[in-house]
Amino acid sequence: MKIAERLRLDRLWPRAPVVSVLRFDGVIVGRPRRGGVSLESHAAAIDRAFRAANLVAVALVINSPGGSAVQSALLFRRIRELADEKGIPVIAFAEDVAASGGYWLALAGDEIFSEETSLLGSIGVISASFGFSQLLGRLGVERRLYTAGERKSLLDPFLPEDPSDVARLTALQQDIHRAFKEHVCRRRAGKIEAADETLFSGEVLTGRMALDRGLVDGIGELRAVMRSRYGEKVKLRPFSAERRWSLWRRLPLAREPVAVIADLADWIEARLLWARFGL
Repeated sequence: MKIAERLRLDRLWPRAPVVSVLRFDGVIVGRPRRGGVSLESHAAAIDRAFRAANLVAVALVINSPGGSAVQSALLFRRIRELADEKGIPVIAFAEDVAASGGYWLALAGDEIFSEETSLLGSIGVISASFGFSQLLGRLGVERRLYTAGERKSLLDPFLPEDPSDVARLTALQQDIHRAFKEHVCRRRAGKIEAADETLFSGEVLTGRMALDRGLVDGIGELRAVMRSRYGEKVKLRPFSAERRWSLWRRLPLAREPVAVIADLADWIEARLLWARFGL
């Protein structure tokens, strides 16, 4: 079909506007994990979402308690690069939770919406681990660690806690927290009171509380907001993340014991993150 003919047909039967929908559901992780969110898992979907025909906006639907600060930043950066390159508005929607790294990701939106009872914020940094030094002693196992560089080891779970290690970890957390605060202030400039340090205390807010504090722009859900902006004929087109997990990988007996233990630790970590929000 010639271009001129296509233009005539478009005038006679105008195509409905399209909103690409990207879902980010789960813990934001720094390595491949079933059910996890990362740039690797979502990069292809993000690229496809911004290439959709008749595109008027990209919607981000977020349900995440956070996780990796680096992956949150990488996802944010990829979305904003494509949005700026193509001149497409991005609107974020928080479902149950968009906290910590989940809120970092939500800031990729030019606007953020939530439900009244959504949980948002948690603008802080947290690290958690376990210590097994006493367990090893009871089992008669001796931990041997060899390093080149006096600061190569940090909070080894099989050694007693070292106050100097805690101080080093605190310094790292403070620097990441500073970057998080700067990110929020930059993206919510003119909407939040930047001098209000309580915003950055790690506190969790409901959607109504977040609206009052300027962390979101409104209360609303995807379909209603898009229809009010682009008309009742708007098409919401989902773009799913890739899930490359074979049946063989899911069978515990077919895998190395260390891998099974690592998966169990990942599951526990994810459950602890969700549990912080009562989910």
